[in-house]
Amino acid sequence: MTRRTFAYRGWAPGIAPRWQAYGTALLMVAASTLAGLLIAPRWGSGPVVLLYLPPVLGASILCGLWPALAAALASTLAYNYFFTAPYRSFVIYSPADMVTVAILFLVALVTSHLAGSMREQAHLARGHAARNATIAGFARRLLSSASELDIAHAAVRELYGLLGCNVVLVMGRDDPRLVASAPTEMSLTPGDIAAATLALQTCDRTGRGIRRAMLADWEFHPVASDHGVLAAVGLARDDGLQPVQEHLLLLLDNLLDQAALALERARLEREAREFAALRERDRLRSALLASIGEDVKPRLMAILSAARALRRDGASDKALVATVSAETSKLDRYIENLVDLSPGSDRKPIQIGAVTIDLYRRSVRRENEEVHLTPKEYAVLAELSKHAGRVLTHAHLLRAVWGPAQEGQIDYLRVAVRALRQKLEQNPALPELIVNQPAVGYRLRPPEC
Repeated sequence: MTRRTFAYRGWAPGIAPRWQAYGTALLMVAASTLAGLLIAPRWGSGPVVLLYLPPVLGASILCGLWPALAAALASTLAYNYFFTAPYRSFVIYSPADMVTVAILFLVALVTSHLAGSMREQAHLARGHAARNATIAGFARRLLSSASELDIAHAAVRELYGLLGCNVVLVMGRDDPRLVASAPTEMSLTPGDIAAATLALQTCDRTGRGIRRAMLADWEFHPVASDHGVLAAVGLARDDGLQPVQEHLLLLLDNLLDQAALALERARLEREAREFAALRERDRLRSALLASIGEDVKPRLMAILSAARALRRDGASDKALVATVSAETSKLDRYIENLVDLSPGSDRKPIQIGAVTIDLYRRSVRRENEEVHLTPKEYAVLAELSKHAGRVLTHAHLLRAVWGPAQEGQIDYLRVAVRALRQKLEQNPALPELIVNQPAVGYRLRPPEC
């Protein structure tokens, strides 16, 4: 058992061995009696009464309430025996002496009770201060641990140092596993695992000496937060005695609450890190897929245009040209589906005023009436929809829809945009859906929230 264990046990009112306490109280009364015998012949018995109050107060402070009461009784008897007539007897003739003895006894009794109560309160205050200091130190050492595993190891080491018994920590509600132990590496029997599982599932104390689990060698205490049971701490002594005394249970509960807070903090930090990593991975995936859509699709469109030109020329092998065209179109659809499945892509239709654009189903509706668009018109509208609210340059739209070879053919784009405005705008002369940015490109109005 470490020094900290003994320091903690000193918080309880530490009364000396009973015989020593009573002996100390009676010696103080005897000293006061000797002093009274020295001064009584010169000044009388009146001042002697006050000499018996210090031993009563001293016994209350040093030895406790009951030795102080014994000192009060001994003081009364000593004063009666030595300082009231007839002397050397317990008989009292004078009514004044009788009153003096009675008042002395009452004053000593009240004084001892008050002093003993103050002593108990002082011990309780020191105990609370020491307990709070222990809890604060325990929490501070747990805060220096980052991961749940580090917190588990720190918790069992601290509990071992404070309680002086073997400590294990089990985690995993569905699959309990031993994650930390002190002072050495330990193992659990099937009965111990069953008791730990019961503690994790019911949030109750289980194990040795508790009726719910009689076959375990360990006494398990749940470590719980507002969100459920996080772990179970097992305690056991080598001599088989109860691992935690009754007056230490409150301290243990407070320490386990601090461990639960530390484990909850570590869990939240781990989930935050995992979420940040997932979000960063999704961002990179989205950027990669967007790059595929912007860089690969125009080249596929260029291959399709070249295949169509070869087919119109008629000099090339028609079967070969048809194969190239078909495979290129299929690859273009694959890339389109891949881009649509990118993280953050929304399969919900885009609603802009009376116009609904469903990129997933490749349909466009105006006032719930389906609008027929040519492939080029739909491709321009789809590209603008993917970047709604942003200005896309003429070159970007031409490259994405017609291919890199047609980047300079702005008239192609103007014809497609004019047709879209005629089919979708309320007033094509004053467009609100597809807005022109002079000398730059076009912008689709952002969707409604």
